[in-house]
Parts: sequence; C-alpha cells; structure tokens
Amino acid sequence: MWPLQARGTAIVSSMKTKWLLPVGAFYMFSVSGLHAQACEKLSALSSSTVSIQMAQAVAPDSFMPSAGEKKLDHLPGFCRISAVLRPTPDSEIHTEIWLPSSTWNGRYLAVGSGGWGGSIAYGAMADALRSGYATSATDDGHSGPSASFVVGHPKKFIDFAYRAEHEMAVEAKAIIQAFYGRAPQYSYWNGCSGGGREGLLQAYRYPDAFDGIIAGDPADMRRNAWALWLASKTFKDPKDYIPPAKYPMIHRAVLAACDAKDGVKDGLIENPTTCSVDFKSLECKSGDGADCLTSRQVHTAETIISPLFDSNGKQLFPRVEPGTELRWARLAGGPEPAELFYDQFRYVVYQDANWDWHSFNLDRDAAKANAVNKDVDTLDPHLEAFAKRGGKLLLYHGWADQQVAPGSTVEFYQSLLDLNHGDADWVKLFMVPGMGHCSGGEGPDTFDKIDVMVEWVEQGKAPEKIVASHRTGGKVDRTRPLCPYPQVAKYKGSGSTDDAANFTCSAK
Repeated sequence: MWPLQARGTAIVSSMKTKWLLPVGAFYMFSVSGLHAQACEKLSALSSSTVSIQMAQAVAPDSFMPSAGEKKLDHLPGFCRISAVLRPTPDSEIHTEIWLPSSTWNGRYLAVGSGGWGGSIAYGAMADALRSGYATSATDDGHSGPSASFVVGHPKKFIDFAYRAEHEMAVEAKAIIQAFYGRAPQYSYWNGCSGGGREGLLQAYRYPDAFDGIIAGDPADMRRNAWALWLASKTFKDPKDYIPPAKYPMIHRAVLAACDAKDGVKDGLIENPTTCSVDFKSLECKSGDGADCLTSRQVHTAETIISPLFDSNGKQLFPRVEPGTELRWARLAGGPEPAELFYDQFRYVVYQDANWDWHSFNLDRDAAKANAVNKDVDTLDPHLEAFAKRGGKLLLYHGWADQQVAPGSTVEFYQSLLDLNHGDADWVKLFMVPGMGHCSGGEGPDTFDKIDVMVEWVEQGKAPEKIVASHRTGGKVDRTRPLCPYPQVAKYKGSGSTDDAANFTCSAK
C-alpha cells in the first residue's frame, strides 16, 4: 500500500522499483498486484447510506452496458462498482465507479449528465477509462429522461441539482482509496449541458471536491422560461410558424450578411454578436413561398434572435445567435415545446402533469420558476472558495448552440470577472464558432479539453488557445484555434483557411 504523498511529488511504484515524478507529469503506472483489496471484496464497503450492488472485475474489451445495447469497444480491464446512495430517506441515487485494473494514471475524472439525467453516461465513462482515469457517473437520483420524479419529492430535486453528484464523488474517492490503497492525486469534472451546470454547482457548493472543472454549454435553468416563451411566440399561432424547409434559405441569408465580417468567407461566423440580419429583406412580395418569409414569419425570425425581456424591460435571457438557423426546430419546431423545457413548469413549478403550456405567462411563470430554483439549481458566480484553494475552471460554449443561448455563459463569465475585479486567471472561457449544443454544426467541435485541463492544473500552463477540428465522414477537414474570450481567431492572410496554423488569437 502506498502512503498518500504531499502535493509536491507523486510516487510511482512497481513491485521492484519506486521513484518520484514532479506533480503534473503525464504518467501511467502499473497497478497490477498493488491493489489494497480485490475488486470483489469492495462489496463489503456497504453502509447504512451506501449499498454496493455489484463489485465485479471486467475483462478487457468485454463490457456491454445491458442487454440489447452496443458493446463499448477498446476498453481495458477494470473493476466495476455499481452502488445505490441514500443520503436521505427519499433518495435513490444510482452510480457506477470504474477503476482501471492494470494501468491507472493516478487521477479521478467524474462525468456529468445531460438534460434531466436519469441514466448513467457509459460513453463518457468509457472515454475516461480508455485514458487511464478512475471514473464515475450517476443517474442523478432517478430513472428516465423526464422530470416527473420531482412531483411530491422535493428532496429528489435537490439530489438531481447537486447532491447526487457530490455523494457520487465522495463515494468514488472512498472506493478508489480502498482499491488502490491511495487517494487520487488529482480530481476532475467533465460535463456539458446539464453536466456543465452540474460542474458549476459543484464548484460553488463543494469547492474542495475537484481540482479542475470543465463546464461546457452549461444549461442555466433560466433557459426553460425562455424556451417556453419562444414556443408561445413562434408556433402557438400557426401563422407565426416557420416550416423547417425554410431554414436553409434563412441560413444562407445570415451567412451572406455576416460570414465575411471576420475577414474570412468560410461558412463560419467567428463572432455572431457583431452580426445584424435584416430578415425584412426575405419577406415575400406576395403570398407565401419556399424562398421567402411571410410578414408574420419575419417577426418570428426576429424574435428568435432577440434577447428575452420582461414587462419592465429587464433582460431575462440572451438571444439565440445568428448561425443557428439550421437547428431552430429544437426551440421553434413545434407543435409542442420539447419536454426538456416543458418539464420545468409542469413538474417542478406547478407539480401538475396536465399543466398546459398555452397558459404560459412570462412575468408570472419566470418568477415562479426562479423562486423554485433559488438556493437549489441556480448558477452562482461566487466561486471565490474554489479559486482560493487552487481550482481551475474551463468554460466553453458553441456560438451556434440551438438549445442554450451562448450569451448566458458569457454573462456568467463576466460576472466572475466583475466579482474578482477583472483578475480571475483561474477561469478561462472558449467560445466555439459554428458549434451547436455541445457538439455538431458546421464549426470545429472536437477538441481535447481534458489534457488541456490536466496541464493547467498540474503544470500551471493556462491554455492560450485550443486547437479544434471538424470532421466530415470521420475525416478531419478543418482545424481552427479556439481563443480565450474575448479574443477571436484572426486569419493571417495566407494559407488554407481550413488550417489552424494560419490563424492567430487576437482582440476583436
């Protein structure tokens, strides 16, 4: 068994040798024969609030989540722990903890959920395991993608918001300690959308839990009132509805107006906040047509890319940015709002499965939602405790996010800066041009967030840029640097515009 070392050094050991590596070195070490306990014996760690359902050694490349599901390929052998956590009498939080059985990089990586949770993120766990991490995920305290679990169970709403993720991390670290005989040297969080929101809540409520937190496209719960408002404005009346067949035509008009503003005409809008579109120019001369918008549809398009204000003129949520047009159906496709947004009101706010979205009133219902979320699921930028103990926060958001207005993350980042008087070198924001919600879109949506975070935390090298790639048919056809906000990628003036090497990060 290894003693836990101070942060200055890390012991890497085998049965015959032992040496020191500086903290931050990228290393993999064999743990074969060094387990403090056999995997199967970890089932004895159950307690009054933790029930270990399974402790099983899984052979390499043999794991299938459940019957009928696709096998996760290229996995190393690991110890699989399945547990149920019950921090309150009404809690039933399912979690899985995977521990590499032959090589472990000494780190723990927790992965977040999406939407309303309700299932284990096996794919994200598999990615972490392949890279040598001990990893864990949770179902957020319920089963299935709906928020119906909240009705009559206020404690489960707390589990979903932040308690499930915290209890999971506590249990995972205890299991890691028991299995390897040492705690993880560094602990990380990685999540997007709902998982991004979860990461920010963990940083605020449990600042000692993670050394580095990656929070992508964080789904601020204010988004749900905005989504219901957009539904009432864009398809409640059929005359306001824009058929998806018209989206490509609208998108071409937006690119014509904004694409070249960044100095490169490449089908991407580097900074859509500078983009102004005259949808009136698309209005049909007479009647309706496939290549034009009716006057009501013009108003709908203008509404979608406008911020949300209450009756007193206070902005409640920023706009969907220009460049999202091909994916407007997520918010404005109808005939009903997406359940992801609808559920906030029928199950959490009104506790009534039959609540009718047609009755939505912005001032009344946004206020009620904010009151319910307050102190439970509201993102708070007061992360001084997390920063003080050395935590690093990497935020990212797709400028073409069709589900969570990217300006909400910009606002959160600006609040962090304001609270820290502009001096917050422990947080970085990277806006991703052309990327949809967490992935997809015309922009470069694939980038290595985790190695960037590890280097930042363990070697003190803050990211000055992140090279991202776009793939078509599995083949990389474009790379582009992502720049720390508010910097943007500027073309140097020569060379391929699909090569990141020909861009530099500079002020807007």
